[in-house]
Amino acid sequence: MTDLLTHEEYRAIAASLDLPQNAYIDGGYRPAISGATFETVNPATGTVLGTVAACGAADVGLAVAKAREAFEDGRWSRLPPGARKDVLVRLAKLIERNARELAVMESLDSGKTIYDCETVDVPETAHVIQWHGELIDKIYDQVAPASNDHIALVVREPVGVVGLVLPWNFPLLMLAWKIGPALAAGCSVVVKPAAETSLTALRLAELASDAGLPRGVLNVVTGSGAEVGEPLGRHPDVDMVSFTGSTVTGRRFLHYSADSNLKEVVLELGGKNPCIVLDDAEDLDAVAAHVVNGAFWNMGQNCSAASRLIVQTGVKDRLLEKVAQHAREWVVGDPLNPEVRVGALVSKAHFAKVAAYLELADTVLMGGKVVAEGFIEPTIVEAAQGSRLATEEIFGPILTVVPVTSFEQAIAVANDTDYGLAASIFTANGKRALRGARMLRAGTVTVNSFGEGDITTPFGGYKQSGFGGRDNSIHAHDQYTQLKTIWLDLTDTSDSAIA
Repeated sequence: MTDLLTHEEYRAIAASLDLPQNAYIDGGYRPAISGATFETVNPATGTVLGTVAACGAADVGLAVAKAREAFEDGRWSRLPPGARKDVLVRLAKLIERNARELAVMESLDSGKTIYDCETVDVPETAHVIQWHGELIDKIYDQVAPASNDHIALVVREPVGVVGLVLPWNFPLLMLAWKIGPALAAGCSVVVKPAAETSLTALRLAELASDAGLPRGVLNVVTGSGAEVGEPLGRHPDVDMVSFTGSTVTGRRFLHYSADSNLKEVVLELGGKNPCIVLDDAEDLDAVAAHVVNGAFWNMGQNCSAASRLIVQTGVKDRLLEKVAQHAREWVVGDPLNPEVRVGALVSKAHFAKVAAYLELADTVLMGGKVVAEGFIEPTIVEAAQGSRLATEEIFGPILTVVPVTSFEQAIAVANDTDYGLAASIFTANGKRALRGARMLRAGTVTVNSFGEGDITTPFGGYKQSGFGGRDNSIHAHDQYTQLKTIWLDLTDTSDSAIA
């Protein structure tokens, strides 16, 4: 585990950082063509960290052109798999060497706690890049069963120029989830980070160049969704887009594709994820720890957050008592303090949205208060299924409790949602656990734990939580490749054969 520094040491590092300001296109930093900039703000303090290039359609066009040039001349796309692997492994090592700088930058820009950045986000970012790099020369193509007179090869080819549109809740890690398999496949990419959290994507692009990634292969274009995201989604020379974010914005990318070149679209969207605890669940203290981590990790700003606690009435009171005990250990405060577990929500606008949900709660079991501008304490409310608290994705540190009386009702309530990203079930009955896992309409179901699997398991959702592909695992490479059939006719048509 990473050795954490003191609060004062992290603040000293923060004061000394040289923050990137410009977009990263064709192997170097450059300002927006218009010269426009926007301010990036530390959500924990409200202070301006600096300005970032406010790019537009012209910058997107330039980045796509450079990515296309790089793809077509083969400087990356036609490199041997082992050579691409070497570059990505070097990038992973550079991330590790610069881990502390990246962690502090991530915390300042997003409001995430330095504890999470140091122990989860940055180490996992390096791990994801290395894992996909190591996988490059271990994915085999296929030979189809044709006939004695034919050989049919089924080969993978990189899809081309890819647009990667990132969310603000895990800026570095979601970048790694996408560029890892995209670059491994041989694609050239244009990354659009969230406007709220652009800094670490820019820094990582610079590290990728240092690792030997050819110019034009990884480009980062900063700015708003309207000025950068939409032009990227509509660009006729972008072959596919992978988007992680809200369901509302995800719908727009389908329209952009339909209105342009019918580019492929992969969507990883929202969730209202159920955590089912049945009467026979063992070790309620351990269960409570999982519930709290699932609900309040990253201030609940997690698409797979366990935001609905569906608990059987026989165990409800005992469980909630232990949940409250664990939740009180999640200290709210300055994200650069390593003892803090609940930092600032990412922006004033998002803070206002989450705070408004507090007004809807009739039964507050714990918390329910705004600590300071941008900070909301861990909150537990009880609500009826069908209420806004139980059906809408809050994306904040609010856990909604929904009591049920049976296993069957728990499953029905869990599935009564437009989303289907993640779910968890706690029970000592193995058969019931497996039955429940099969019945839950979600892309990832954990049993007697909260989690998302790991890099080896595919991550994505059912219903309005997205479709088109999966992040993580070997399956993540599918969305960045095309399958080609090469049919070889071995029939002997020589004169001697005819004779």
